[in-house]
Amino acid sequence: MWEFIFVFLFSLVLAYPLGGYLAKVMQATPMKSDILLNWIEKPLYAVMGVKNAGMNWRQYMLAFLISNIALLVISVVILMTQAWLPLNPDHIPNMKWDLALHTAISFLTNTNQQHYSGQAQLSYFAQMTVITGMQFISPLIGLALVVAMLRALFLQEKLTNGIKRNWNEVNLGNYWQDIIRPLFRFMIPLAMVWSLLLTSQGVPSTLSSGPSVQTVEQHAEFSSQQIPLGPVAPMIAIKQLGSNGGGWYGPNSTVPLENPTPLSNVLEMIAILLIPMAVIFMIGTLVNRKKLMWMIFGTMMLMSLISTSLAFWTEKSSLSVNPALMEGKELRFGAEASALWGTLTTQVNNGSVNMMHDSASPLTGLVELCNMLINAIWGGIGCGLAQFFIYLFIAVFIAGLMTGRTPEVFGRKIEVTEIKLLAIVIVLQPVMLLTLTAITLAIPSLTGNSNPSFHAISQVFYEYVSAFANNGSGFEGLADNTVWWNLSTSIALLAGRYSTLIIPVMIAVSLASKVQGSENKGSLQIESPTFALTLVGIVLILTLLQFMPVLVLGPIADYVSVQF
Repeated sequence: MWEFIFVFLFSLVLAYPLGGYLAKVMQATPMKSDILLNWIEKPLYAVMGVKNAGMNWRQYMLAFLISNIALLVISVVILMTQAWLPLNPDHIPNMKWDLALHTAISFLTNTNQQHYSGQAQLSYFAQMTVITGMQFISPLIGLALVVAMLRALFLQEKLTNGIKRNWNEVNLGNYWQDIIRPLFRFMIPLAMVWSLLLTSQGVPSTLSSGPSVQTVEQHAEFSSQQIPLGPVAPMIAIKQLGSNGGGWYGPNSTVPLENPTPLSNVLEMIAILLIPMAVIFMIGTLVNRKKLMWMIFGTMMLMSLISTSLAFWTEKSSLSVNPALMEGKELRFGAEASALWGTLTTQVNNGSVNMMHDSASPLTGLVELCNMLINAIWGGIGCGLAQFFIYLFIAVFIAGLMTGRTPEVFGRKIEVTEIKLLAIVIVLQPVMLLTLTAITLAIPSLTGNSNPSFHAISQVFYEYVSAFANNGSGFEGLADNTVWWNLSTSIALLAGRYSTLIIPVMIAVSLASKVQGSENKGSLQIESPTFALTLVGIVLILTLLQFMPVLVLGPIADYVSVQF
């Protein structure tokens, strides 16, 4: 717990000023760095035809979809032709179409779920362009969408004439500027600093082919081994800072070359929390609602403390009963540090691992599953806050029904349109996850799991939950590089990502088009501890009630079988 307290406090100290700076970046506040950065940004705007004018929701969403489709096509082409492209000293062959499609969608959606084996199936060129490049862009896409949502909710002129405005009159800002400005002014400088810190700890950063070393094996076939290297440190820096999580190496941050020292372990955990926290603090400056900012932070912090405490307790108590559960854990850091990483990486949509989650105790796996099902305990960059606002709107609606009044948030009424959109988000998750899990378990030839009985259910369900939550971690041992797994998880990846980003923006635009009344003593006070506790209760009820049967059949039954 002391390590968690240090990681949290250090992240908090860094995130608070970083959030204020990020707000200024997204507001296009004049800065001293404009003299240099305008030389980079203005030519890009000119080439792309970007104007300073804002966009309505249709224009903003069209730009969002165009950018995503273009990135997807380019990424698939590179992965399927990497053998013929430069920077391939290890002669890595081209990817199959289904694996290339899944990999491209996975990194486009800020998930980084890997059905390939790290460096063994990617050239340096593919790693540097598709993998590392997408890790910079995909979190900023989430940030852009959540900033657009906040602009719609808080930065529109108040309507006093009693007439609704058209959706197309709501200004969401400029999508291209919302991507380019934070890329050069925020993400790249921060990743450069973290890359240097990791390099100082021994993480490789080279374009040379790895050395060949002699092993202690007597068999001639295994007497030598080539150590894979590459520009690892820059990729690890952005994978953690950008809520990405995909490793340069297959076993991710359990590999000493990705995570060589206890200090690098702490640096990577701080990086996991840093920007999702900063996005929350961005609200205070961006929309000038400090109370709302602290309510969101306090709510997420409460859920984080509950989750982390449970993970520590479940891992420690299970090991005392069954020491065999140490299998698969990184002995350099210990079971507690592994549990801390496991709970933080699933509270954030990060998905990196410093142990194999498949070997975590069943109840630790349960905690990790619940973190991803909630998907708003810090969450990913932008999408975590967007998911939190979905829960906030639902909580306002339920609180309004409980008090016998029309639900109202930020002076605007929640009516039929908003409820229908919220219903889509709430229903989509269980329908998608339970249907895909049921089909996969019902047809053994599709499953490819490496575990029997209850743990097999957890293993399959975890893979789909991780995809839908855009997390990317997995219960490894699953034979997931098949056409079925690649295509079915791709569907979950797309459904989870785009429903969470697009629908909150549409709800915000719908609310912004309505007449805004004055908030008074009779209004629901959402910026209060009482509402925060109500919201936490609603989040837990939604998560537990929708998925209780599969959680009982999976991790809970697995725990009972292991303990007794």
